[in-house]
Amino acid sequence: MGKPTGFLEHDRRDRSYAPVSDRVGHYDEFMIALSEDELKAQGSRCMDCGIPYCHNGCPVMNIIPEWNDLTYHGDMQAALEVLHSTNNFPEFTGRVCPAPCEASCTLNLGDRAVTIKTIECAIVDRGWAEGWIKPKIAKTHTDKKVAVVGAGPAGMACAQQLARAGHKVTLYEKNAHAGGLLRYGIPDFKLNKSIIDRRLGQMQAEGVDFRPNTAVGVDKPASDLLNQFDAVVLTGGSEKPRDLPVPGRELNGVHYAMDFLTQQNRRVGGEAVGAEDILATDKNVLVIGGGDTGADCVGTSARQGAASITQIEIMPKPPVKEEKLTTWPNWPLKLRTSTSHEEGCARDWSVMTKEFIDDGAGNVKAAICVRVEWKNGAPQEIAGSEFEIPCDRVFLAMGFVHPVHEGMIDQLAVDKDARGNVAADTDKYQTSNPKVFAAGDMRRGQSLVVWAIREGRQAARAVDEFLMGSTELPR
Repeated sequence: MGKPTGFLEHDRRDRSYAPVSDRVGHYDEFMIALSEDELKAQGSRCMDCGIPYCHNGCPVMNIIPEWNDLTYHGDMQAALEVLHSTNNFPEFTGRVCPAPCEASCTLNLGDRAVTIKTIECAIVDRGWAEGWIKPKIAKTHTDKKVAVVGAGPAGMACAQQLARAGHKVTLYEKNAHAGGLLRYGIPDFKLNKSIIDRRLGQMQAEGVDFRPNTAVGVDKPASDLLNQFDAVVLTGGSEKPRDLPVPGRELNGVHYAMDFLTQQNRRVGGEAVGAEDILATDKNVLVIGGGDTGADCVGTSARQGAASITQIEIMPKPPVKEEKLTTWPNWPLKLRTSTSHEEGCARDWSVMTKEFIDDGAGNVKAAICVRVEWKNGAPQEIAGSEFEIPCDRVFLAMGFVHPVHEGMIDQLAVDKDARGNVAADTDKYQTSNPKVFAAGDMRRGQSLVVWAIREGRQAARAVDEFLMGSTELPR
């Protein structure tokens, strides 16, 4: 720690954002970065607190105090090396990770956590700008061939690590471009897709063979992978959405959130969007589900020019501030307001949807809702509390239940856990077929990008050890 009194001398200062009136007219990123001097001051706030709880809070176990200190001293190139030692894609996590590291920061006991996520993003963005980030091509190569199925963050991390270990890696992706939900789920205003593309260029230079537009289990039988490769890693994500089986669910205008978000990302990227345009323009939008996907629907609807936007959540409204002594250093339950919410949205909690109402022509015109109270972990309807929300677009953002079983998983006949995920532990990452591995949301269920990167890296280590008998890849 270069400045023991840094946290006393400097208040927490984070990135800012372009005004709402400016940013809702486009799909570009709108973060305003800190200056170099501001970054140094923020890096100096890291306390060298003895037990760095931020390490525990970060799923990829970023070596946070070290690169904070290097940032303070202005050695951003060394900071980048430390950052990359645990995280293949800090430009992703520096933009879309919810920063559990900051919740774990000792300074968060006073709501003044070090701006870890902002510093991380600044380090890697500087690395790209200065040309410090180059391909890491393996010095020796093996004759082992590995198929990685699913080019989201788990598959990308796994493929990159295995290529750097010298293996011949083929990365299959059912869509036209790699990136998974980073490309087709998270809106461009949160993550510009050119940021994904430049990392893919690095991976190609390192030897990863990308095979887009190939749905394993549909376009290519899963058995082909078992016959053609020495190991197969399943990183296809958790894509089976949670439905809302209420009367009127079949009406026109009721859509899964991811169908809406994916279509808009394809539209921005110049891809075909399909036969039916799902648009919020001039519509009264109802978003059901209070998480990040729901917030992304809010921000996208605002940019499409929705007439009104309402977001409801069945869970109770969280407290504005957590009880630190009860939750720290763990991830707290508290009210989270995203930049999308700031762009215009009515929010309500403890609300259950009972029915969608037909306008007489097969289109949704309203939702009948009821207020609930939670007893013994279950929602109980409050008598006489029914009310109606006018809506002609409904987006179901209630999460995902498990990976899609039809096709690849069924063909491979690997065991599944009680929740329907591909069964594998976090040591060997092997499925019931020793040649087949699983990582990311396909194994753990829907989760964060930072968990996907961690599992992809750890699965790569397990595969390397399986193929070679030992491994030098880090966990």
